Amino acid sequence: MRLKDKVAIITGSGRGMGRSDAIIFAREGAKVVVCDINGDNAQAVAKEIKDAGGEAFSIKTDVTKPEEVEALVQETIKRYGQIDILVSNAGWDELRPFLHTDINFWNKILDLNLKGHMHCVKAVLPHMSKRNCGKIVTIGSDAGRLGNPMEAPYSAAKGGVIAFTKTIAREFGRFNITANCVCPGITDTPLAQEMISAIPEKEKALKMMETVKAMTPLRRIAKPEDVAYAVLYFSSDESNFVTGQTLSVSGGLVTV
Repeated sequence: MRLKDKVAIITGSGRGMGRSDAIIFAREGAKVVVCDINGDNAQAVAKEIKDAGGEAFSIKTDVTKPEEVEALVQETIKRYGQIDILVSNAGWDELRPFLHTDINFWNKILDLNLKGHMHCVKAVLPHMSKRNCGKIVTIGSDAGRLGNPMEAPYSAAKGGVIAFTKTIAREFGRFNITANCVCPGITDTPLAQEMISAIPEKEKALKMMETVKAMTPLRRIAKPEDVAYAVLYFSSDESNFVTGQTLSVSGGLVTV
């Protein structure tokens, strides 16, 4: 087991990519803290893990609120005594032309998709630094590497996540803490389906998906498990000398 007895906090793990992370981490021996803004979803995933013989507990957490993030960290320390891994995964987006956005939308996107990561990382670092070890994996996006039409605020936020992760890697490497960023492309998750279904012209939305598949060398979009295994690598001992890196998981669509 690659994560035997490791304690892993995974934000946004009530569904989608975060859920896949939680299931796979538990299978690899981790004690998983399932946290999500939707407490019922988090509870269901924790139950799924325990029913399969793994160890997990759930906690409702809004990562845009520092006090809730701190409560999450304190509860994890209380139960398990340590934090070995943080997968900062929680995120959200809505497709909008830039001129149809406003400052309230910008703030909503940036609070969750950039500052939420910063809240989580800041909360775990004192505990990891004290133990002189830790793995931090942030979930960015290829939108943050290349920019994406209809996702200007989101692209800006995810570009910030990439730069933030590199900075944490440089600043905390002396404490034997690694920080790496996984950047998915379009992934078959409930959020992606909701975003596409919200496009008024259904025919245009379907055509867009087919175009993305045709442009992708592997000729499909990612499954949540594809992303989860990249996250697993950065969370395991196999990546002990890898830090400050950004890995696209997009079937070859992005190669820079």
